[in-house]
Amino acid sequence: MMSYIQGFLVAVPKANKQAYIESAKAASPIFKEYGAVRMVETWSEDIADGKVTDFKRAVKAEPDEAIVFSWIEWPDKQTCDAAGEKMETDARWSEMPEMPFDGKRMIWGGFEPIFDTQGEQGLAPGFATSA
Repeated sequence: MMSYIQGFLVAVPKANKQAYIESAKAASPIFKEYGAVRMVETWSEDIADGKVTDFKRAVKAEPDEAIVFSWIEWPDKQTCDAAGEKMETDARWSEMPEMPFDGKRMIWGGFEPIFDTQGEQGLAPGFATSA
């Protein structure tokens, strides 16, 4: 069975970086309880301006905002879907602090990995690793 990835892209005010980190840390154990394998949060370091589109335009980022790219890895889509249902009735979510970003500009989606050097498939034929 192949894992399932929920990916997220959001613009976060740079002044809210610590609040964002704390929010992610608070959510992580709940997602793990729901069956998440891991949760990864990244803070923009080098985001290029594109000629047609780019990460910044995708979320209508303002100059004082950083781009956050994050994902939650689930064992499968069914576990992810079940987690979504649990979130609707889990009172802990209503106790969380207000999101430190504009959630209306968040982009998210679900993805099935088609190549994963750490997953069950290993390296595809023809790919070599370096020592």
